[in-house]
Amino acid sequence: MELFHAPNTISVATAIALEEAGMSYTPHQVDFTSGAQRSQDYLRINPKGRVPALVIGNDILTETGALLEYIATLSPETGLVPKDPMTAFRMREVMYYLATTMHVAHAHKLRGGRWADRPESHADMTAKVPETMATCCAYLEDNCDFAPYVVGNQRTLADIYLYVIATWLPGDGVTVANYPKLNQFIQAMEERASVKAVRTAGML
Repeated sequence: MELFHAPNTISVATAIALEEAGMSYTPHQVDFTSGAQRSQDYLRINPKGRVPALVIGNDILTETGALLEYIATLSPETGLVPKDPMTAFRMREVMYYLATTMHVAHAHKLRGGRWADRPESHADMTAKVPETMATCCAYLEDNCDFAPYVVGNQRTLADIYLYVIATWLPGDGVTVANYPKLNQFIQAMEERASVKAVRTAGML
C-alpha cells in the first residue's frame, strides 16, 4: 500500500491506523507549500486534491473514515472496530461528528476560501475558530466516555481520529488543560507506539 499524506493533516490518522494494525506501507508526502496537491500528477490519484489517498494495487481509496474502516476490516484482530454493535455505532457517531463538525470548524482558519471570497470574511471565520473548537471540546468532554478511550476501555478508530484533530487545538487557540478528560486522553495516546512511529517519521 502507498499512503499519500501531508504532515499535521488528518491524513496522519491513516498512518497511525496502519501502524496500529502492523501493516506495511510506503508513505509519500504531498508538499502543500508548493501546491503539489493541485498538480496533475496528484489529481490523477485524488481528483479532490486533498489527503489522504491510499493506493492499494490498482485501487485508490480516499476520505479518512473510509480508509480507517478499510484498515480495521483487514485487521479485525486489532479490535479497532468494537464487536458490540452499539459500541461500534457509538464509535462512528463520534467519527462523523469529528468529520462533519470539528474538522470543518478547524478548516475555517486556513481554508476560508472554500466558503467565502472576501478577505474580511476569511478574517471573521479565523477569529471564530477558538470559540467553535472550544465548543467541540466541551461537547466531547461531556459526552464521551474517556474510560480511558473515547467509547470506553477499548481503543478504536475514533481514538485515532480524535487524537489527530486534538493535535491542532493549541494552534487553534484552545487551552486543552480546560478539558481534563480530553487532556488525559491525548497524553495517553502520545505514549502509543503507533503515534511515536509517525512522529519519528515527521508526520506530526
